[in-house]
Amino acid sequence: MTAVSRLDGAEVAARAEELADLLADTVHGGASIGFLAPLDRAAGLAWWKGRATEVSAGALAVWAAWDGGRVVGTVSLAFPDKPNSRHRAELVKLMVHRDARGRGLGRTLLATAERAAAEAGITLLHLDTETDSPAERLYLAAGWTRLGAIPDYAASPTGVLRPTTIYYKRVGTPAHAG
Repeated sequence: MTAVSRLDGAEVAARAEELADLLADTVHGGASIGFLAPLDRAAGLAWWKGRATEVSAGALAVWAAWDGGRVVGTVSLAFPDKPNSRHRAELVKLMVHRDARGRGLGRTLLATAERAAAEAGITLLHLDTETDSPAERLYLAAGWTRLGAIPDYAASPTGVLRPTTIYYKRVGTPAHAG
């Protein structure tokens, strides 16, 4: 059975090795999430340890999906630090281990982040994803709005420049920012 829970900074640091393994699996599976293949384990570990600091500072929220005590997925929300943008967050690093795909885990992680954002007073989410990737089907099915694509925005894990599509979704009632 798969469970999803929010991690605090200490838990991200403590689980950094497992999270690095998930990151490596995701990159090696072809997902364009900011890293090139082959992803060095030490680089993945260092990246997650850096995220632990951001989580502790409140700049990032991370949820992990567990199956049998093993991390099989994550999703994060990155919060802006400017006063005029505290109503929004960026959905980042939605990852599902290749051997856990096809069971609705991506949708569960996405819904968890959307619900938590709304409960925290966030009213607008945005994300970017590789154009024509399997992730696009997930976001469209979950009610996200496609804004447009930027050509040659990011390199695939193999280093090929690919377009990136920007999406947004309203998750709460907009309030006056005053």
